[in-house]
Amino acid sequence: MASRLIEDDPELAHQHALSAARRAGRVAVVRETLAITAYAIGDFALALRELRTYRRISGSNDQLPLMVDSERGVGRPDRALELGRSVDRSTLPADVQVSLAIAMSGARLDLGQPEAALAELEIPQLDPTRAFSYSADLFHAYAEVLDDLGRAGDAARWRELAQRAEEAFDQANPTDELETIDVIEEEVPLDPEESSDEPLLDEDELEVEALLSEDDGDDLVDDDHTDDQAGDDDQADDEEGEPTDGAVPTEH
Repeated sequence: MASRLIEDDPELAHQHALSAARRAGRVAVVRETLAITAYAIGDFALALRELRTYRRISGSNDQLPLMVDSERGVGRPDRALELGRSVDRSTLPADVQVSLAIAMSGARLDLGQPEAALAELEIPQLDPTRAFSYSADLFHAYAEVLDDLGRAGDAARWRELAQRAEEAFDQANPTDELETIDVIEEEVPLDPEESSDEPLLDEDELEVEALLSEDDGDDLVDDDHTDDQAGDDDQADDEEGEPTDGAVPTEH
């Protein structure tokens, strides 16, 4: 339910997520959903606590970009950068790498470092010749930083590339929809072997429980960079005939 409401009514989505957390606080997706709704309503401190709990329960770094952005939200861009550097980016899926780069770039801008912000975005996925689901967001972010640097012409070209990438991807995926997850609110029985004296919530969860009870109810990328990337892609396409990684070629 929360996932369906978050765009139209984030406050109501947050209330549903709080209700689910009361019933299934040990389920990773429940804590993740609560974090996302908290972020959506601007409660970055709660979002950060819930994301930490979700990460500990699930063992996943897929919400690292949102954690970085939440650190920015509570006014700690330095800690946001430190957190973003704490994980080997090569271990993350491509879309998460892109989201992380955008969040890290934002933290650099918070610190008044536009050149460093631009460098954060110059990653292999910044390829103007191919379109993925994340390409338009990355290109737009790159254009915004170029604007901050006074490079209006370059920014305009990257915005055009972003629009072209979005159109190319949409045409290739006309029925593509975001995945949604419904959280079923039901009591989860305890394992009979668990001690009845064992606390149901850990320290982070106790903090949330307290909250719950209160809340009732440069140019287009460097030439060497893009040429190397395009060369690798061309070689792979020549060998296999067509790309198999979900990329959509953009028109020149």
